[in-house]
Amino acid sequence: MTSNAVNKKRIPDAVGDTATVDRAGLISLIISLYNCETSIKELHASLSTSMRNSNTRYEIIYVDDGSTDATYSLLNEIADTDDRVKIIKMRSSFGEASTFDAGVKRAAGDTIVYVTSRVRVAMEGILKLCQKLDDGYDMVVGWRFPRADSSLNQIISRLFNWLTRKMGGLNLHDINSGILVAKREVLENVPIYGSLNRFLPMLAHRQGYKVTEEKIEQLKGLFRQSRYLGEYLQRLLDILTVIFLTKYSKKPIHFLGFVGMLFAIVGIGTNAYLLVYRILGMGPIAGRPLLLVGALFLVIGIQMISIGLIGEMIIYTHARDIKEYNIEKIVE
Repeated sequence: MTSNAVNKKRIPDAVGDTATVDRAGLISLIISLYNCETSIKELHASLSTSMRNSNTRYEIIYVDDGSTDATYSLLNEIADTDDRVKIIKMRSSFGEASTFDAGVKRAAGDTIVYVTSRVRVAMEGILKLCQKLDDGYDMVVGWRFPRADSSLNQIISRLFNWLTRKMGGLNLHDINSGILVAKREVLENVPIYGSLNRFLPMLAHRQGYKVTEEKIEQLKGLFRQSRYLGEYLQRLLDILTVIFLTKYSKKPIHFLGFVGMLFAIVGIGTNAYLLVYRILGMGPIAGRPLLLVGALFLVIGIQMISIGLIGEMIIYTHARDIKEYNIEKIVE
């Protein structure tokens, strides 16, 4: 196999054909869209003008996440006039994680850019993020600055980013911006599923990749408000999932056993107190709520330790299939 063949890949395009594409130096821009009929033409004009002026090789992959307006029709009009454009149409609205995965699987470039339509940013700033890769970084997260969305969104975003910094150890100001640039190898080596795409920088950082951020201007417009309690609970659970996967994926007993021991110790201490209380004849304990609380804590503790041990047995059985490290290069 020649050296040129290494950088080429047979990939399917949005309509099922195949083409041989040279990956080297190619930038794949994945744009996730949902009901963007009023802004798609302006977005494409800004993006394509910026990319053409940079004299770089690029492709644009628009992923329509089941739009109910004329977004898909307008995308077809754009594709008819621009051969760099590909379109992926989802059958229904599956969310950003699905559009991200679908776009990455169809992308051909060594450099992959992802932008979601829930944020409005100056597309000319995308190139600044791409240039940071030349400084030795593997992933660059877009930091919306200055922010143009509502005060509520900004407050929630600050709290969310503060929490991820404290729990994840990665100092980013806008990890959930929906804008990132990464080398292809990062996305190939960092597994994601569900809604963990928003924590991709944390997962990549855990794998040893160099992650940074770069400011990108946010444009004024209509933005979706984050108002529902369920959204925040889901994000919190996602953060806990990421922490567990990155620190305890091969030693679940270290996490579950520790928490279980805390519950068990509280339960044992409570029941021991009640036992002494009864032996000394200080009063009856049968009707005291504290007895139920102590028993409950003890049972929960034992259950968590048991789950941790079961997890250990599963990990032991499948340990050969689990890879927690990432080798950058081998010199022989």
